[in-house]
Amino acid sequence: MMALLLEKVFMMPTRTQRNTINFKQLRCFHTVGTIGSFTQAGKALRVGQPSITVHVKALEEYFDVELFSRHGHNVELTKLGKTLLNITKRVFTLETEAIELLTAASGFQIGHLSIGAISPHQITNIVMNFGKAYPDVDLSVSLGNSQEIIDRVLDFRDDVGIVPQIEKDPRFLSIAYSRNRVVLLVPKKHEWGKKKTVKIRELSGMRLVLREQGSATRRIFEDALFDNDVTIRRVMSIGSREAVQEAVANGLGIGIALENESRPDDRVAILQISDVDLFLQPHVICLQERKEAPLIKAFLELVKSPNEESLHT
Repeated sequence: MMALLLEKVFMMPTRTQRNTINFKQLRCFHTVGTIGSFTQAGKALRVGQPSITVHVKALEEYFDVELFSRHGHNVELTKLGKTLLNITKRVFTLETEAIELLTAASGFQIGHLSIGAISPHQITNIVMNFGKAYPDVDLSVSLGNSQEIIDRVLDFRDDVGIVPQIEKDPRFLSIAYSRNRVVLLVPKKHEWGKKKTVKIRELSGMRLVLREQGSATRRIFEDALFDNDVTIRRVMSIGSREAVQEAVANGLGIGIALENESRPDDRVAILQISDVDLFLQPHVICLQERKEAPLIKAFLELVKSPNEESLHT
């Protein structure tokens, strides 16, 4: 009996022992938490699903916590699990950056860079130039509105983002690299179809097709309307510039867009607002804490030019 008691005492983790963590178990937790499935996590890590389950369960039992709520085949992160996942995202991002740093020091630049942008037009030249400079780097691009891109960078899902505008935020390093005019799209058959410019007050009472909430283009346009005491009729909000242009072409109303991202369309005319400076200043952004990561740093260096100012916003 005494021997059994001593065996249990010596098997219990001490306070010092609980200050350590098994990284294989942590990686399994991170993968399940990110993907949302034990089975898919096993495929991602190239091990069997039972092995993933054993490692996650061992992590929970070692610290006497619950990281996942299990409902049959469905698993959800607990509140503690969500907090831990935010930490593991940083841990494994740093691991990747360490590998990239050591690889770059040996004369190679390889790895993966994830870029968020509001449209393919916005990043085509940058991506092409980066691909030529670093042909062994795997690039992926996700599209969304400004707020979605910011959220993805904050959440480590994207390494860098390209947004039309960004408010001052100490969490980000941002580099301004161009200006883009906000223009109006009108059907060719509209009374303004042959105009080149209009004044902002002429929009009073007009039917407008706008981008969704969170769009920087919409925000700057609505700010200009407010500043000039102009009231419009909002017909609808649409989640993509292509859909806005199609709605305009079909006569649903006047649309707004960024000038250099508006594709040619025989059904649509592009007008400038002559008495208001409506410009977006696109920025490349990354987290301040990640600006020295090799691939992020290489990307930022590529988009800089002697005439562009690096802004620590």
